[in-house]
Amino acid sequence: MSSVLLDVDRIESFYGASQVLFGMSFQVIEGQFVTLLGRNGMGKSTTVKSIVGLMAPTQGSIRFADQEITGAPSYKVARAGIGLVPEGRQIFPNLSVAENLIATAHNRQKSAAPWSLDKIYALFPRLQERAGNLGSNLSGGEQQMLAIGRALMTNPRMLILDEATEGLAPLIRAEIWHCLGELKKIGLSIICIDKNLNSLLPLADRHYIVEKGQVVWSGSSDELRAQRETLQSYMGI
Repeated sequence: MSSVLLDVDRIESFYGASQVLFGMSFQVIEGQFVTLLGRNGMGKSTTVKSIVGLMAPTQGSIRFADQEITGAPSYKVARAGIGLVPEGRQIFPNLSVAENLIATAHNRQKSAAPWSLDKIYALFPRLQERAGNLGSNLSGGEQQMLAIGRALMTNPRMLILDEATEGLAPLIRAEIWHCLGELKKIGLSIICIDKNLNSLLPLADRHYIVEKGQVVWSGSSDELRAQRETLQSYMGI
């Protein structure tokens, strides 16, 4: 039986005096593809920030690989094995594609087959074509590919994508979904925030719908398909 890799237990988080998370709880089993669904402003990105150390929960617990990471700084969370593809990509604009990828490369998890430039280029051939181009000269889709590749070069045990395909052209979105399918096949644990439910349903093992800073529904893709009309108001799609 697979073990729990990430356990988010009743966390509460604030922006100043404004509370955003109200007892947020969910789990990711090793090797699972999990989604956080919900309308804008319901706490999905705040949940991600709380996990990766960009903000500290005031209550609750976050455990990753049997290690307490609640309130840990982001560099320690990254060293623990969580890779983030942030909303807005946030690549290094003045570094080339290859330099962006090399800048984050590390194999702290002692993977027997770590990610390399060649593996990233095999996953995203377009990046190999643009290897010498500055990040600022890439299209939005190419920047998202680079952001995914940069996170993979840290050899994470879990990948988190905040708005995985937001604002991308349909062909680029399809390429990103294909990439995530390949990553799932090799057993990488994934948390994905995105609005393209039709693309998420075939990939995800479990969905969590977030409303006002807490999970209001969870289930499999089959269960979500069966209840999609009832749950539509929560997802805003």
